[in-house]
Amino acid sequence: MKRASGVGVTTTTLFYVLCGIVGYAAFGNDAPGNFLTGFGFYEPFWLIDFANVCIAVHLIGAYQVFAQPLFGFVESLCARHYPDNKFITREHAMDVPFCGVYYLNFFRLVWRTAYVIVTAVLAMIFPFFNDFLGLIGAGSFWPLTVYFPIEMHIAQAKIPKYSFRWVWLKILSWVCLIISLIAAAGSVEGLIQSLKTYKPFQTQNEE
Repeated sequence: MKRASGVGVTTTTLFYVLCGIVGYAAFGNDAPGNFLTGFGFYEPFWLIDFANVCIAVHLIGAYQVFAQPLFGFVESLCARHYPDNKFITREHAMDVPFCGVYYLNFFRLVWRTAYVIVTAVLAMIFPFFNDFLGLIGAGSFWPLTVYFPIEMHIAQAKIPKYSFRWVWLKILSWVCLIISLIAAAGSVEGLIQSLKTYKPFQTQNEE
């Protein structure tokens, strides 16, 4: 598992860094948010369609990874606070042909459907997707990807305070924090510029 995670993270990092470096080297600050069609590349159509399918497959999986913990948290919290509410706690057995019995919970159905609808509408309201995503990424990168893993590693490995390893881990954490703050500032500046020409439910290309 450790080796698989290492290969996956390394491969992902390589592709992201290549896109960032090559895109900035070629276009500078005018680098498009969508590398597929942002600079007039529409042919061959099948290649663009294939790339979009790959993106959809990737995002469908990523959506589950991020949404399922939230779904589970809200559902368990509601079940704990309202244990006698049948709408929240009752499971309705349904016989699905060729698949066996499936248990349907009406609260889970309504809550998850509403969540997907609200997030989809919010995504359509905000046409400046890249700046907004960059701000969220900058805000979540340091605490979730750097700070907590480093602190857990220090506690688990019982690394002595002010030791050589402890100092370098802390330096790494602070450097990543500074990078996150710079990225957040850039995203905020991009959002401010986008808001000047903002129109709801309209992509920036349609303005």
